[in-house]
Formats: sequence, structure tokens, C-alpha cells
Amino acid sequence: MRILLTNDDGIFAPGIQALCKELEKEHEVLVVAPDRERSATGHAITIHHPLRAKEMKFEEIESKCIAVDGTPADCVKIAVESLLEEEVDLLVSGINAGPNLAHDVLYSGTVSAAIEGLMVGIPSVAVSLATYDEWDFSPGAQFMKGFVKKYSQHELDRNILLNINLPAKSDAEVKITKLGDHGYHNTFEKRFDPRGERYYWLVGEIEEGTDQESDLVTVNDDYISITPLRVDLTANDKLEELRTWDL
Repeated sequence: MRILLTNDDGIFAPGIQALCKELEKEHEVLVVAPDRERSATGHAITIHHPLRAKEMKFEEIESKCIAVDGTPADCVKIAVESLLEEEVDLLVSGINAGPNLAHDVLYSGTVSAAIEGLMVGIPSVAVSLATYDEWDFSPGAQFMKGFVKKYSQHELDRNILLNINLPAKSDAEVKITKLGDHGYHNTFEKRFDPRGERYYWLVGEIEEGTDQESDLVTVNDDYISITPLRVDLTANDKLEELRTWDL
């Protein structure tokens, strides 16, 4: 397979490099990723300045790697429209350092890159290591090598992306899940800089959900969570109801 790799942690991140090293053993891989961390940028694209793309070389990586001074969505767009010499069979976004679960998929640059992949016609997968302190990406990269082989044997709806969250446990089993429902007690902490100017820092605590079929509970129970996501946000079941309104 020809595989396009991207992420939101940046091209220097250990997650994308570990994934590239595994996948290039069996596939043709091209890496196009941000030149620095772009976490929580969502689906932002760059429209106010030109994008620059620079080829990079990394030890133990044979695949072509290109750093772009833009967002994850930018990387996918410019790869498809300007950098790819041939069409790719699959886009993989990750491995992200940290989970992308529940409502956080709307903030995630990792998931947004996969969504952009769907929008330009590429089957796409987002993958994250759902931990904050155990950064061993090797088991996840090995899992993804096997997953890609399985993925290639099936025909998934081209409007569906798969959002994968891997626990730190290396021998975890897989569960198919739905997005969880959690929220945040967000608080802007007020601080003062050395000049006495006020600024705010976003802090907060997560309100965890309890749905046993959710990605949140599944990952907390040390399973691999795979959630199918649909790009079409239309609430089709409400169309007829709205048409009855006197608007």
C-alpha cells in the first residue's frame, strides 16, 4: 500500500517516527507533517500567509519526510494537491501523544487531519496513545502495522474514518466503541506577568462519562478503542420536523 502519514505533534514527534519505521517495512510511506507541534488546532487551515515545505532526513527512516509550516489539515491538502506524485491508498494520522476521545475529537488536529483525508477522497485513520506519562510508541506502531493489513482486506464506507485510541498496555484487546460524553470544568486562572499585566491560563478538570460502550470507559479499562466517525454532521432525523416550522 501507499500510505500518507501526518499528525499534529509535529514531524519530530516520536509517535509519527515510530509509526513510520514500522509501516515502511511493508509499505511505501510518505510523511507530510507540521514542522512543530499543532495540538488542539482542530480543522484550521492557513489562508493569510504562504506555506513552506521542506524535505527532512531522519536516522533509521528511509521514507520521504516533508515538514510544512502549517496545520495538520494544511499538510493533508498540500500533500494531495502539490506533493504526492501518485495517489495514496490510506492516510494515517498519528500516533498522537495523548488520547483523542469523546468531544475532544472536535478540537483534535490528529482527527481533523484524518477528516481532511476523507474530504480529499483518501480512506483515513486517526490513532492516539491514550496516556499522559508512558511514552512507549513501539507497541502501538506494531499494532498499527497489523491493523493496516486487516484494514486493506475490507471495504469501509468512504465517508467513515476510524478513530483509534491505544492504552499504555501493550497486549490490549480491541473493542469497537462509540464516542463518549464527557465535559470539562474549565477555569481560566488569572495570573500576572513580571510587568504586572494580567493574563489567563486555561485549566480544568475532566468530567468522565460512564457509558460502558464508550471510548472513554473502554480505554480506561485498558482496551484498544476503535470508533467509526462520520464527517456528515447533518441531523437527518430532524429535517422533516424543521420543515413543519413556520419559517
